[in-house]
Amino acid sequence: MADAAIRALNLTRDFPSVRALDNVTLEVKAGSVFGFLGPNGSGKTTTIRLLLGLLEPTAGHAAVLGLDTRAEADEIRRQCGALLEHSGLYERLSAEDNLEFYARVWRIPSAARRARIRELLDRLGLWERRKESVGSWSRGMKQKLAIARVLLHHPALVFLDEPTAGLDPVAAAGFREELATLVEQEGLTVFLTTHNLAEAEKLCHQVGVLRKGKLLAVGKPESLHAQAGSLRVQVVGRMFSEEVVTSLRARPEVVSVEALNGKLVLTLERGADTAPLVGLMVHGGVEIEEVSRMRASLEEAFLALMEEGQ
Repeated sequence: MADAAIRALNLTRDFPSVRALDNVTLEVKAGSVFGFLGPNGSGKTTTIRLLLGLLEPTAGHAAVLGLDTRAEADEIRRQCGALLEHSGLYERLSAEDNLEFYARVWRIPSAARRARIRELLDRLGLWERRKESVGSWSRGMKQKLAIARVLLHHPALVFLDEPTAGLDPVAAAGFREELATLVEQEGLTVFLTTHNLAEAEKLCHQVGVLRKGKLLAVGKPESLHAQAGSLRVQVVGRMFSEEVVTSLRARPEVVSVEALNGKLVLTLERGADTAPLVGLMVHGGVEIEEVSRMRASLEEAFLALMEEGQ
């Protein structure tokens, strides 16, 4: 089992009028992409600032790369990269000069500096445009360059706060592909906050759902639906009479019934047993060909958790 890149235990942060983070406990494995999901104001950015040692917790404890966030914050920031609300780019400078500046800040030696800049710009498809002023670039290209800036010093862990916010769908998809490639090539651990649930489902090995500072659930994207929300069952067959559909809708464990061409989709309460419902349909004359559970999307699980957390 991989070591944990991040460990947080009962992490709490109070501001004068609000508790921004409330007893959050989580663990992020090294080499994984962890997605933090939640609406605006849920505490996602506060969590990143606590983990980087930019804020001190009111209570609880956190360690990043084995370093204490209270006592070793400077070293954490040296070993990590972060892309928060601002890209950190100087728009009057060229792409190459932006990276040159930050590489000097990191005190990377001259030869290694030139090689690293070339490597990152090549990987991100920006090398041929390295002499252009960044101010003339699209938002998507700027975000790619911002990622290059974050990776210059070979960080072990990268924090990304809503990295595709404001990008059009094509640019966002391209950015996700580039990021997935970089994660694999660089051997990174990534802590990612996002509103984009499709993005989290494609990129993340594990996700956490946060609401009003409380961590509601943690798990693999494909398994979160088991922690929240209802069960959906698809029944394929013939002879779905109105009487059968009405009987199904009257059952207490059935939330809804959708009748489509040659099939029914039943939404059931969590933990409902499908066998009695299948028996009801057979007894009502339905010729059943197939019964299958439908995989809930991450969006459905997320929305269900938001409702449960109210």
